[in-house]
Amino acid sequence: MSTTDLPPWKSSLISLAVSSGILTFGSYTLKSHRVSPYFVNCGLFSRAKLIRAISEAYAQSLNSYAQEHSGWDFDVLFGPAYKGIPLCATTVEKLAGLDESKWGDVGYSFNRKEVKDHGEGGLMVGESLKGKRVCIIDDVMTAGTAIREAISIIESQGGKLVGIIVAVDRQEKMPSQSEKDGKGDDGSPRGSTIGEVRRETGVPVMAVLTLDDLIVGMRQLRREDEVKQMEAYREQYKPSD
Repeated sequence: MSTTDLPPWKSSLISLAVSSGILTFGSYTLKSHRVSPYFVNCGLFSRAKLIRAISEAYAQSLNSYAQEHSGWDFDVLFGPAYKGIPLCATTVEKLAGLDESKWGDVGYSFNRKEVKDHGEGGLMVGESLKGKRVCIIDDVMTAGTAIREAISIIESQGGKLVGIIVAVDRQEKMPSQSEKDGKGDDGSPRGSTIGEVRRETGVPVMAVLTLDDLIVGMRQLRREDEVKQMEAYREQYKPSD
């Protein structure tokens, strides 16, 4: 990849993530027992300039996809509790700023972890999903469990899933049962979690940043040691899809 492959907003986001300690490098044992040379802590997009940056990036990604795929659209951006809550609210505001005529009436909605039995009551907060085209926004997708739970909520509320967007696609194959048991990778070819969810749902699954993007961004920052480590990790766990 050349350093011209990233739009300026992606380069800026990666640089900000590094300087803010959101994207860090070292040796991180993941839930799958894989040892990753990098880690993205999306929970740290918690200051004004940081939530602004990530929500603008989500909005740019969604708007670009809609421009490139005529007819694709959505009525409500759904953020699963808890991390999805600030993301859905701030991203719809940034979408309206990009194109008021197209996105000005897009709503946001999120679920409660516990159903409220007083006041307005219920499971949901924000726009109704009934009869609406819904796009899910979340930070990361590992095994896809949280996304599948979100899809179940949308269906139970009468909404129609039309898309999913996450902050980071690690572009690695799904963990094997052997890895989950702590016994290491069995070496079998497997697709990615995002690829599997895309096949299951039949809807676009987008990512603001991919591992490929991170590698290009770090090369722009002249962090060649980190680039080599990420490239080796990518090669070791590349998916079959």
